[in-house]
Amino acid sequence: MSNAVSFEEFLAQNGTLTYTNKGTSMEPLLHQGRDVFTVRKKGPERCRAGDVVLFRRGDSYVLHRVVEVLPDGYVCLGDNSVYPERGVTDGDILGVLTGFVRNGKEHSVTEPGYRAYSAMVLGTRGLRVLWIKAVGKGKRLLRG
Repeated sequence: MSNAVSFEEFLAQNGTLTYTNKGTSMEPLLHQGRDVFTVRKKGPERCRAGDVVLFRRGDSYVLHRVVEVLPDGYVCLGDNSVYPERGVTDGDILGVLTGFVRNGKEHSVTEPGYRAYSAMVLGTRGLRVLWIKAVGKGKRLLRG
């Protein structure tokens, strides 16, 4: 019998969750195996564009940024991703990023540097997606 607790259960019991990310979709903000992030349990309030949210998709948990707020949900996209997650609802969102630790230093989403980074990510979304696609094509061409 497993003693594993789901993120949903952990957030319900503790209100916050600190964990390490897996994958590269949130680079350069979060690096796999190096940084940890903290989310607080989502309350009844709506998320805003720029919030980084933790939600479940099937058997996986996803940590991505809200890039568009719709009347019935959200469009989310990793900072290093090309394809947005559509149809994310308030009921899907488990938590909202409050901070992260990089190189032993804690950072909050209220810091001016983070807020500027978040605004830049939102403001350059189209260009970033084109850039990521171009870099991917270039890497494939170099590999032959």
